[in-house]
Amino acid sequence: MKNKIVSADDAVALIQDGDTLCLSGFVGTGTPEELIIALEKRFLDTGSPKNLTLVFAAAPGDSKDRGANRLAHKGLIKRVIGGHWALVPKIAKMANNNEIEAYNFPMGTLTQLFRDIAAHRGGILTQVGLGTFVDPRQDGGKLNEVTTENLVELMMIDGQEWLFYKTFPINVCFLRGTTSDPHGNTTLEKEALTLDNLAIAMATKNSLGLTIVQTERIAESSTLNPRLVKIPRIMVDCVVVSEPENHTQTYGTKYNPAFASEIRAITDNLTPLELTERKIIARRCAYELPMGGTINLGIGMPEGIAAVANEEKIIDFITLTAEPGVIGGLPQSGLDFGCSINIDALLDQNQQFDFYDGGGLDLAALGLAEADAHGNVNVSKFGPKIAGAGGFINISQNARKLVFAGTFTAGGLKVGIEDGKVIIHQEGRVKKFVHRVEQITFNGKMAALREKPVYYVTERCVFKLRYNGLELTEVAPGIDIEKDILAHMDFEPIINKPKVMAACIFQDGPMKLNNHLLRRELDERISYDRERNTAFLNLEGYRIRVKDDVDRIATVVEDLYHSVATKFAMVVNYDGVFIDPMLMDYHATMISQMEEQYYTTCTRYSTGAFLRMKLGEALSKRKVSPHLFESDKQAKKALSKYLQEVIEDDNSNVIPIHSNTSQNEVLNPAPSPE
Repeated sequence: MKNKIVSADDAVALIQDGDTLCLSGFVGTGTPEELIIALEKRFLDTGSPKNLTLVFAAAPGDSKDRGANRLAHKGLIKRVIGGHWALVPKIAKMANNNEIEAYNFPMGTLTQLFRDIAAHRGGILTQVGLGTFVDPRQDGGKLNEVTTENLVELMMIDGQEWLFYKTFPINVCFLRGTTSDPHGNTTLEKEALTLDNLAIAMATKNSLGLTIVQTERIAESSTLNPRLVKIPRIMVDCVVVSEPENHTQTYGTKYNPAFASEIRAITDNLTPLELTERKIIARRCAYELPMGGTINLGIGMPEGIAAVANEEKIIDFITLTAEPGVIGGLPQSGLDFGCSINIDALLDQNQQFDFYDGGGLDLAALGLAEADAHGNVNVSKFGPKIAGAGGFINISQNARKLVFAGTFTAGGLKVGIEDGKVIIHQEGRVKKFVHRVEQITFNGKMAALREKPVYYVTERCVFKLRYNGLELTEVAPGIDIEKDILAHMDFEPIINKPKVMAACIFQDGPMKLNNHLLRRELDERISYDRERNTAFLNLEGYRIRVKDDVDRIATVVEDLYHSVATKFAMVVNYDGVFIDPMLMDYHATMISQMEEQYYTTCTRYSTGAFLRMKLGEALSKRKVSPHLFESDKQAKKALSKYLQEVIEDDNSNVIPIHSNTSQNEVLNPAPSPE
């Protein structure tokens, strides 16, 4: 077989003018720095290759000079198609100056597009991006005036809107691995992430292109464990052994064995965050964490939630994920963002986004750069600054519940915490709650129509998305609504009776958050809407280990019945509920009694297939409807149909769930932090 080991200079000499070059890399993780340096050197020395199309999903860069920033030379690149732009400011500057054609597409959709290129499909059909700047009815993902070709189309299929992202051939790709053999087989054992190496290699091979792999070391032929080979030789044309300084694990870390799962790191001695506005925001966001749930934490302010969860000893009750493929563990920040220690599993990046796009996330906590009266959020473009959407659109559009986290204003904001109160020492120069966002990265109106629970958490207050805008629901102690909130907004939010944020958020030391999230009193878990005669029992994360745990559920339902003096409709959330198998029948008997005595109807839901099966079997034996819906949306729809039939049958004053703006609050109440 052919020996494919060559020098970096010889490898990049094969690139032709006008080629489409695809780069792997997530920040500095997996970024083929040696190859990028060689390509830049060739262009500066010879003026060739020219007019390249550069493609990347997650910006391979450090926000300064490394990674794709090295390729920001006029004439070298003609067009850029990227998912995340914040870490490649030199290329973003070229886009702002109309020196290149520039597109920003959802990062997850780009990663999935690599597979469609490999399979010679015409494109990817998805609803990701509808209602955002990627939608052709807005900008179509174009970032400047010289970008005119439409690469995404709006399509209508069976009465539903879809976006069609077109595929294109990849002529050259730069990938990175750990160990290669002379034939090109490559493993990634010391890499923190596998990213889209396989999908990109396959797409390039099937485009009749050139795959160049940067590696750390060479092994003897036929000695690599075939199950560890992530990039097979049949897809590799050249292998380049890198200089050590150009092959660090991340831009922030030379090598951490915990990032590669070589060891498990000790987390008990991690230093807690200081009590600043960042920790206040992270703490309030942590109140929304679903026990037993799967969560994504975005870059920036949400990164602090992981530290809070670790400090509060609830990290083992949730599964944190990161978009490049990490499942479980403790996510890292800064130039190590995307990596995680003590992970449970590692997926390819495109597979992770399949999971995200299909609704696999119970909660996503993302950055809050700019929001408007409709609940729209912009994190992708601010005047001349192109940050890019990254995975934000995929994640925010498809997670079951959303928390946006950020300071209330920006640019010089100075906040203090004194005696449990928030003190604004200096207000930020830039308003973040504006009349209209510059670019729509998250569409608030669409989320409201889908009944998605959405919160906007700042250091001084919390908003919740309603059908008719943002409602101010919580205010930090020490904050004056008129002076500290309304005076610094371009619009007036809905204001009813905002609560005071929990005092423990603003105190030193752990909040004992596990007491709230794992052992919330049941009377805090039940709510009732008199107008609709509908109750909601949120058992999320509840543990039924003894009979008293079942009896307490019966007691709160019975108390509600005596309070309202009539039977009512009930929706029960069983997400993350644990029921001791020895108590399943006891619990089902209690349900049967509740149905007979107190409910007009009841719908239940859980994302846990095993619980749905076991509880369903126990209910069936008691002649109770055994069906548990898979989502709150399905349960609401079923209850809505029942209530509509009640109206048609007896002209009662029960109102269908979908009839006005407050229904989401009734059926999906937020856990109170008090």
